[in-house]
Amino acid sequence: MDEKMGFDVAIRLLKDDVCVARMGWNGKGMFLFLVKGWTYTDGVHDNYTNLPFIAMKTVGHEAVPWLASQTDILADDWCVVEV
Repeated sequence: MDEKMGFDVAIRLLKDDVCVARMGWNGKGMFLFLVKGWTYTDGVHDNYTNLPFIAMKTVGHEAVPWLASQTDILADDWCVVEV
């Protein structure tokens, strides 16, 4: 987790199923990963196709959809996370 990169490289890695994070993030164990599309079925709202999206693994060991801030997009401290 020592090699720094820009957001453009981080996005390409996410598409290749590699987890990434910012070295500047304060939360321990936080990282991003790509959730690939699937079909949602719950017996009521069936067969909704979900598109791929970027998710974050939080400090509390939960996954949430994630959106990049301007700071994240322009940062050069992205790195690969071994999970």
